[in-house]
Amino acid sequence: MKTVVRSLLAGALLLLTACTTTTASLNSATLDASARWALLPIANHTDTPQAGLAAEAITAHLLRARGIKLDQYPPQLSRDTLFEPSERRVVEEAQKWAREKGARYGVTGMVEEWRYKVGIDGEPAVGVTLQVINLEDGSVVFSASGAKSGWSREALSGVAHKLLGDLTSRMPTSSTAAR
Repeated sequence: MKTVVRSLLAGALLLLTACTTTTASLNSATLDASARWALLPIANHTDTPQAGLAAEAITAHLLRARGIKLDQYPPQLSRDTLFEPSERRVVEEAQKWAREKGARYGVTGMVEEWRYKVGIDGEPAVGVTLQVINLEDGSVVFSASGAKSGWSREALSGVAHKLLGDLTSRMPTSSTAAR
């Protein structure tokens, strides 16, 4: 009987440690959800084509669902390719565009992992860092980073949605946004 109980406890612990790691930091008080926000490029640091664009789409949806009015940078500023050396220039151009639009905050980030793991189960794995930049002075006012892997039958986009949902939910925004 003790062996069965120990096995069940070990299994429960394994489920509770279901491969999610997140951290967040905040450099200012609550972010004004009623201010104008802009989605900036999310850099793709993986070998998966267009992982940054996929992360942008999910992030934009999640922020809009929280009531944040979000402008999206013009498509001609997108340079989501493998190993793009000019990505910092693209982010700077997007920040300039956002300032010209009157945005107060810019949401940007990096995708570090976006793939199915190699092996018999092929679990989905995602790693993302998000930042909110105060466009007036260029300071990072919020940053969150996380990694998550799923089970073998889970979709990569589903795991990404869960991780990005966790990261965006950590943004301390004012409740003045319309929901």
